[in-house]
Amino acid sequence: MANASELLLFGVILGLVQGLTPGPLVTLVISETLKFGKAEGFKVAVSPIVTDSTIVLFAVFVLSTLEEYGVILGIISVFGACYLIYLGLENIRMRTSAPEVSIMKREAFKRAIITNFLNPHAYLFWLLVGGPIIIRNVETNASAVPFFLFGFYCLLIGSEMSIALTVNKSKQFIKSTYYSRIIQLLGFILIIFAVCILMDGLRLASVI
Repeated sequence: MANASELLLFGVILGLVQGLTPGPLVTLVISETLKFGKAEGFKVAVSPIVTDSTIVLFAVFVLSTLEEYGVILGIISVFGACYLIYLGLENIRMRTSAPEVSIMKREAFKRAIITNFLNPHAYLFWLLVGGPIIIRNVETNASAVPFFLFGFYCLLIGSEMSIALTVNKSKQFIKSTYYSRIIQLLGFILIIFAVCILMDGLRLASVI
């Protein structure tokens, strides 16, 4: 169980990592901004508010129906920590480059909704990482859970809007070493955070 400030910090860290790490949604933010300007990039950035509500509810429902709640949730948390470590290592090794732009119509929000729903990383994140955090705290400290969601989505949306603004002003930034260094730093932070989740998962699974 974590208090409100800890959950807010967890949400901020995860939201920042998810928002800045290159992936389908970030690529769409960049491509729409390059083609049509920051307004279309912003539309992509806010799309998780619509899609994630369904994904989060699905993940929480699945996790809440599991039997032997503590041990199973602990095992899932361990897998979630491993998943975060994998993402962190991918970030550390990553070399960024500008995405190819082939989208011609101004349908940013529609494309973002489809991209989010079909993106397996969103389901993996909420089933293995975000969902277990919510489940572990909702029964004992439910009032703190909104702080996690608030921190996560503020930084997720805010960081992707920042990418749109940066790309709109300097289209070379996304290919620069500065962006690569930011991604690599986030990779190290993600691994540290994953270790904390791993320890919680091992305790829930009665391993330690």
